Amino acid sequence: MEKSEKIATYYNQDHPFKEGIAYLRRLALQTESEEDFKWSFPVYTVNGKNVFGICKFKNHFGIWFFNGVFLKDPKKVLENAQEGKTKGMRHWKFHALDGIDEKAVINYMKEAIENQKKGMEVKAEKTSKVTIPELLQEKLKESKELQTAFKNFTPYKQKEFCEYISEAKQEQTKLRRLEKILPLIQKGVGLHDGYR
Repeated sequence: MEKSEKIATYYNQDHPFKEGIAYLRRLALQTESEEDFKWSFPVYTVNGKNVFGICKFKNHFGIWFFNGVFLKDPKKVLENAQEGKTKGMRHWKFHALDGIDEKAVINYMKEAIENQKKGMEVKAEKTSKVTIPELLQEKLKESKELQTAFKNFTPYKQKEFCEYISEAKQEQTKLRRLEKILPLIQKGVGLHDGYR
């Protein structure tokens, strides 16, 4: 499927926030950003760099600012996209079409574009060596297929899986989390791909 088809499908799909994301798109297209499609949602770029994306979820829709940490945020609406997981990304959530302040949204988008032009971006940290938890190591030893699938992930995504298990306090929770990630690993889907 072509990029333009993916974008059209995303915006035309029946969804409780279909009108809301279409409105945000109209505002985005008034800026000098270029429309692209990455990680299953529309992303708006400047000089090939990601500036913001328009996303929809079950209970809200909104704008992800890739380097939103640098935005002035006069309306105090930005939230850390994934608490503790992302350093630069910020999310502006909406729950209804009438919650969108057109002028403010365009100002935030334009400021994000200007920041990107100035080179204001959070550099990704180099991921250190991944320590694979014992529970996951055992499963990887049992299956060559699973081992290969795991190795195909970037070190960053491998680390996300490992931390997800390691951060659990109780053995029962670790086992539950392991059961959750095994099908994802087999399918080649990262732990947080749905949010990216």
